[in-house]
Amino acid sequence: MEVGVQMIAGLLVLAGGVFSLVAAIGVLRLPDILVRMHASTKAGTLGAGLILLAVAVFFREGGIVTRAMAGIGFLLLTAPVAAHMIARASYIAGVPLWDRTVLDQLRRRYDVSEPAPAQQTNVPDDPSPPAPQPAP
Repeated sequence: MEVGVQMIAGLLVLAGGVFSLVAAIGVLRLPDILVRMHASTKAGTLGAGLILLAVAVFFREGGIVTRAMAGIGFLLLTAPVAAHMIARASYIAGVPLWDRTVLDQLRRRYDVSEPAPAQQTNVPDDPSPPAPQPAP
């Protein structure tokens, strides 16, 4: 029984480490802040949650399990909110989007002055083709 619990905990730690590694690689390799935030929040939260779950499975004591579950709950509640707030602040501050961004749905939502000329991006408001003009 003890070997099975150790194997389950080991697999959970390994899976958590893999997800944390994927989050770190995503932060390094992805093109702009919004996509990086997505990778770090989703994969990082899952990785840390799996590691905390491994702690709860391995120790199986009431206090430790309660703390691990509280930590998982705290991560699930705070990481997405924090990422959203940081992403919104970076958008409002004028951090440029990736040059291949197709649609900027926030442009009309926030009353933000145009970014500085060095930071302007060629991102259209609406990717649909223009309406045909009548012939003269």
